[in-house]
Amino acid sequence: MLITNATLITWEPAANRILDDHAILIENDRVKEIGTTSELTSRYPQTQIIDARGQYVMPGGICAHTHFYGAFARGMAIPGAAPKDFPEILQKLWWPLDRSLDAESIQYSVLPCLVDAIKHGTTTLIDHHASPNAIDGSLDIIAAAVEQAGLRAVLCYEVTDRDGKSKMKAGMNENIRFIKKIKSPLLAGTFGLHASLTLSDSSLELCRQSAPDDAGFHIHTAEHEADEYDSLNKSGVRVIDRLQKHGILGPKTITAHGVHLDARELEILAETGTWLSHQPRSNMNNGVGVAQIESMLRAGIKVCLGNDGFSNAMWEEWKAAYLLHKVYYRDPRRMGGYDVTQMGIYNNAALANVFFKDAPIGQLVPGAYADLVFVDYHPNTPLTVGNLPWHIIFGFQQSMVTSTIVGGKVLMKDRELLTLDEKEISAKAREIAPKVWDRYQNEVARIS
Repeated sequence: MLITNATLITWEPAANRILDDHAILIENDRVKEIGTTSELTSRYPQTQIIDARGQYVMPGGICAHTHFYGAFARGMAIPGAAPKDFPEILQKLWWPLDRSLDAESIQYSVLPCLVDAIKHGTTTLIDHHASPNAIDGSLDIIAAAVEQAGLRAVLCYEVTDRDGKSKMKAGMNENIRFIKKIKSPLLAGTFGLHASLTLSDSSLELCRQSAPDDAGFHIHTAEHEADEYDSLNKSGVRVIDRLQKHGILGPKTITAHGVHLDARELEILAETGTWLSHQPRSNMNNGVGVAQIESMLRAGIKVCLGNDGFSNAMWEEWKAAYLLHKVYYRDPRRMGGYDVTQMGIYNNAALANVFFKDAPIGQLVPGAYADLVFVDYHPNTPLTVGNLPWHIIFGFQQSMVTSTIVGGKVLMKDRELLTLDEKEISAKAREIAPKVWDRYQNEVARIS
């Protein structure tokens, strides 16, 4: 495949480049060559051509933390009074909802999220799944949907004590089974843990001992103060100290949120090379506060950008991160565009490469994975390497993505989905949703 007449944004870590009237030669799942359109079309006259028609072509977006299973929460009413804080949101919304999922609803919670990702240019997603009444094989259901879509994903099951010891062990075994089984170039596995506040010392220790040697972990940390208070009550130390004590941290582990970490916890994350994912839209929605992201970056923590189950339009997360910290600190100098770029582009790409090691990801260079998006953006002011972050934050819109390619396979061309049938998926999800909502209502009534 030869993509011609493109304006390339390479996102190379050393020095990003914007290249006018360029072409990309793709062979199998990799970028083989980059050059001017005239040069490559003359050298490869028999190659199938996709004409970018002057659009921007760049690496696809990456999401460092999401929850596919939350798809059926859209538009769903929480019975009774509105939750007053995040612990109540967990108890009234998320935990009854995840207990309401079966195999069919797992599949049709994932597929709409994948449609959303393809349409909005997110090509790699790191998911965190929970379905306590349908644990065994749940990651296979998600994996099959991801492969059908043609996207790239890292999957795990969240282990927790909140549904009893047998389900805790079932979740642990689901992680282990999937990590050992997975062979697809589009899929990887990690070991999911819910959060310190729903895991005992014995469960953490068992997970650490049972996890495959080369596996990291994916866990929520200090999203709300309750996580810290629980850890102090259980162990006498804060969340990150507790996870370090149990050997959970390290260069393959993702900690999500980190809103209420203290200075020493930040030091430990930096010292251990542990990743942290920031989800500003979710943090605002749940009213949990604002993580010290700039301090984390300054401390050397590898901070990434996720969406926590919000729409898979990562530029929306860029905009939220850029604005949230300004209003929170009442200082327009906070959270500059380069910091957002560091998280959303470079750190996210480096995290994805932890799981997909065979080729560079998130950059447009020869030898990299051919995960690309076309963006139909017509700037009314000069667009340069220096001001690109602000064009993305103030100019790019999710509707501007016209084509999406992953591993050299075209998933959407000129806004037409090629691997998934959006109408069929939406219709089936609407058919399933009332059943899920009924089970959810019964579950809420049971625990009330």
